[in-house]
Amino acid sequence: MKNILNGIKINISPKIYVKDPETSELGKKILENSILLIDEIGFDNFTFKKLGQRIGSNESSIYRYFESKHKLLLYLTSWYWGWIEFKLVLATNSIANPQDKLIRGIEIVTEEIMTDSNHPHINEMLLNKIIICEFSKSYLTKEVDEENKEGYFLIYKRVINRMIEMVKEVNPTFPYAKSLISTVVEGALHQHFLKSHFTSITDCTEEITPTEFFKTLVLKQIN
Repeated sequence: MKNILNGIKINISPKIYVKDPETSELGKKILENSILLIDEIGFDNFTFKKLGQRIGSNESSIYRYFESKHKLLLYLTSWYWGWIEFKLVLATNSIANPQDKLIRGIEIVTEEIMTDSNHPHINEMLLNKIIICEFSKSYLTKEVDEENKEGYFLIYKRVINRMIEMVKEVNPTFPYAKSLISTVVEGALHQHFLKSHFTSITDCTEEITPTEFFKTLVLKQIN
C-alpha cells in the first residue's frame, strides 16, 4: 500500500488556491516548508513573511499560490484528509466481513501517523501533528457556512461518510451513525492532543491508544 500511496495525486478544490502548488517546484517548496514552519511555531504565529524568509522567496510569490494563510491551511487539511481517504479505501476494499472492515476503518482514521510515506514535499508525520493541533482552525470561522457551500470541506466529509456506510453495513438500524462517526474522527484528534498535553484528563497513554478507545466505543454502541 505504501508504494501506491507514494504516487497518489489528491484532487483539491481549485477554489482553495490561486495556482495549484503541485504544478511547480516553488509551489511544492511552499507546501513542504509551510508544514515544517507550522509544526515549529504553530499556525497562529505562522505568516507568509516568515515562510518567504525560510524559502528565500518574496512574500508576494506565495500570494500567487494562496490568497491567505487560511486558504493554505485549508489546502493542507484537504490534502491530509484526501490521503486518509486513499488509505481508507485501499485498506478496507478487500475486507468482506462488515465488522472487520469497520474496525480497520476506525484504525485508519484514528491512528497517529508514525512513518512518513516519502512524498518528496509532504511530511505526513508532521502534517498529522498539525491536523491534531490546528484542524479546527480551518472551520471555526465566521465564513464556515459559505466555505462549506463552496466545497472546501468536501474531502473531510467524504471520509466521514465512508465510515458512516461501514457502520450501516454492520447495523443498518443504528440511528446515530452520523453523530457517532463524526465524534470518532474529531474525538480522535482531541484524544491525541490530550495524550500529549493534558494527560490527567484522558485514559489514553502510549499503551492505551485513542484507536483502542474508539474501537471499543463504536462496537459497544452499534452491537
